[in-house]
Amino acid sequence: MINDEIRAKEVRLVGAEGEQIGIKPIREALQMAIDLNLDLVNVAPQAKPPVCRIMDYGKFRYETQKKEKEARKNQKIVDLKEVWFRANIEEHDYQTKFRNVIKFLGEGDKVKCSVRFRGREITHASIGQKILERVKSEVEELAVVERQPKLEGRSMIMILAPKPQ
Repeated sequence: MINDEIRAKEVRLVGAEGEQIGIKPIREALQMAIDLNLDLVNVAPQAKPPVCRIMDYGKFRYETQKKEKEARKNQKIVDLKEVWFRANIEEHDYQTKFRNVIKFLGEGDKVKCSVRFRGREITHASIGQKILERVKSEVEELAVVERQPKLEGRSMIMILAPKPQ
């Protein structure tokens, strides 16, 4: 809340330079802000009495938005990429899909490795377990296993996350 939106009778006032002015009636505090050509901003409304500060509110909002934008620019968004394997996959197909796993981990993304079982392949879930164990052993220097291979419905799923540098 700023200026006329503040409804308290008395406020603890902090000056433009951060100095403590003391407890003042709201009208006097508002007049001091107007005299300095600044705004009266309620910074702690739940305090008794509420704490208000004399500041340039537009400049304050601009600086906080700039800091938030900078923080968003510096953060890395981690995506979850999915690579499907089949229970009876051939070696060349496995190598192609494994290269994709390596590429995704290199880009800093998590990888969900899935083995999909069709028809009666589900009775041989150990084959899918072997495929995922092979992937896990071949990427152990690049990634950590976030979720161990587990059968969910007709798919066996394992999640890999890149190792922190």
